[in-house]
Order: sequence, then C-alpha cells, then structure tokens
Amino acid sequence: MPKRKPPRITTETPIGADVDLEREDIRLAGGTRLTEDVAAQIAEEAIRSVGRPSLSGARQRSPQIAFRVPPAVRDQAAEVAAREGKTVSELAREALEERLAAARRAS
Repeated sequence: MPKRKPPRITTETPIGADVDLEREDIRLAGGTRLTEDVAAQIAEEAIRSVGRPSLSGARQRSPQIAFRVPPAVRDQAAEVAAREGKTVSELAREALEERLAAARRAS
C-alpha cells in the first residue's frame, strides 16, 4: 500500500455513520476495497506516522529533555539554526552531545 498523508482532522470534521464493511463495498481512491484488515492497516500507519522519527531506533520513543531559556537565547538559536539549515532541536542536540563528549574527554 503506498504511503499516504492522513487527512487533517479537527473538532469540526464531520463524522459519518458507521458502516458494515462485510456487507458494504467501500472503495479507496486507488480502487482497493476497504475491509477491516485494510482499515486496521491504515489506522496503524496513521498512529506510527505521528510525530518525528525516533532517534532511539524503529518503534521506540526517543526520550525528551526540555528546558527554559531567555527569549534572546531562543532567538539567537533560531537564527543560527536557520542559517545552518537545521531545527533548534538539532542545534541543541548537537551542542549537548559536544558538551558531553568534552566532559568524557576531561575525565
């Protein structure tokens, strides 16, 4: 099944009546019949595709570290990250990794 981008669902999205996939012939855009198995596969793909790719390996949630900084530091980080074609998270991750490597070398 080709990779699909799930539709944007909001509180305003209308929800239709339930259907009996055993009795009704519902077809997807490509012509494939929607069965319980196909629906489960689509749901699994949608759940897996939420969020960023794991840094810990397939199907593992990456741990997160959150901390506060002054607005000026956040602004500078955003500028440097944009200039280097990175996200602020990538920039922060690299800085932390470099600091930890320096600490290992010093001990």
